[in-house]
Amino acid sequence: MSQGRFYTLKNKNGMEIRLFDYGATLAGITVPDREGRFEDVAFGFDNLEGYLNDNDYFGSTVGRHAGRIGGGRFEIDGTVHQLAVNNGPNHLHGGIKGFDKVFWNAQEVTKKNGKAVSFSYMSPDGEEHFPGNLTVSAVYTLTDNDEIIIDLYAVTDKATPVNLTNHAYFNLSGAGNPSILDHRMKLDCDFFLPGDEGLIPTGEVAPVDGTPLDFREFKVIGKEIDADHPSTKFGAGYDLAFVVNGKGNSTVHVATVIDDKSGRRLDVSTNQKAVIFYTGNFLKGTFKAKDGKTYPRRSGFCLEPGAFPDSPNKSWFPNIILKPGELYHNQIIYKFSVEK
Repeated sequence: MSQGRFYTLKNKNGMEIRLFDYGATLAGITVPDREGRFEDVAFGFDNLEGYLNDNDYFGSTVGRHAGRIGGGRFEIDGTVHQLAVNNGPNHLHGGIKGFDKVFWNAQEVTKKNGKAVSFSYMSPDGEEHFPGNLTVSAVYTLTDNDEIIIDLYAVTDKATPVNLTNHAYFNLSGAGNPSILDHRMKLDCDFFLPGDEGLIPTGEVAPVDGTPLDFREFKVIGKEIDADHPSTKFGAGYDLAFVVNGKGNSTVHVATVIDDKSGRRLDVSTNQKAVIFYTGNFLKGTFKAKDGKTYPRRSGFCLEPGAFPDSPNKSWFPNIILKPGELYHNQIIYKFSVEK
């Protein structure tokens, strides 16, 4: 087996990102704090072995369907497709061997807005029991505006559900620091998708108003994370989908997270209809990662733009069935800056 290859991109400001061809993974993000001290704020490993043992999707490109599918089954044109159930009774993040567990082809390219690495992978018909040959690409661009632009594309020769995302974990104090509960966050989301005990959406689209899920104004992440509310209890913290406001087909701002200790700020934009907010509630901190650090429970957060979970089984949710002749495109922008 190949040991994989890392790629490093650096901009004129000294910001650096590290990419890995196994899982088309965002393996590191090095940015300054308010004093100009650079530190890696993204979870990851220094070698292939770490990613082979990783079941938390650190920084990987997730698919063919990111998120959960209830019962691991869906129907297209009268044909029922049964997927692996790898999260209790449900399907999660592409199955036993999703896109995070394969080597992607990689090519370094120069774009007008920065240096980039383009990863590609062809998922054959029937892989993880999904229909259709699906050709996917993940293009990571680092701009001189301290933006990481991730463009995820897919085409198919048979109708198939497609929901790709990046699964980066962030700690703006530095990856390996013990908690993100003191970070402040604002989400441009008026509604969320309540889930059942297995975190499968019930089908309701509910207002965040009056709930612990209201981040429309800046709020410390840990303030209500253990509130007595079904959506925080079922996920052992935050682990659910929020509906992005004002969603057409353009890329819009959805989230801001600030670490007051370091001054680091992350802004997230997307062209997708939802964003999954996850606070690392199931991390165990058992594996040694970069620089010998571990990632314990709630030491990182994820903001994963994509489709509504379980969309193939809920006809009233936005459609995610990709058909031949169509182009899937998920654009994610992580922009870093410093609050003085």
